[in-house]
Amino acid sequence: MLTEADILAEIVAPDRPGLSPESARSILELRFSERATARIRELLDKNHRATITDDERSELEKYLRVGQFLDLMQAKARVSLERPDLSA
Repeated sequence: MLTEADILAEIVAPDRPGLSPESARSILELRFSERATARIRELLDKNHRATITDDERSELEKYLRVGQFLDLMQAKARVSLERPDLSA
């Protein structure tokens, strides 16, 4: 089954450079806030204990999708910095 992450991977092409060094470094600095990280941990714990509500599961899935997108972008950023001769 095709997922949002699969579609984004086709667009982002994380295995190919293409970002300027400045853009790549900026993307590598992106992180979830402490508040968001705490919420993700709380939701993961509830999911693990099977006490998560449907609304909480939906919220967790959103965090996970955003995290997957960030992972793709940061992979592209790392490749762009490793192979700057092929970037933008």
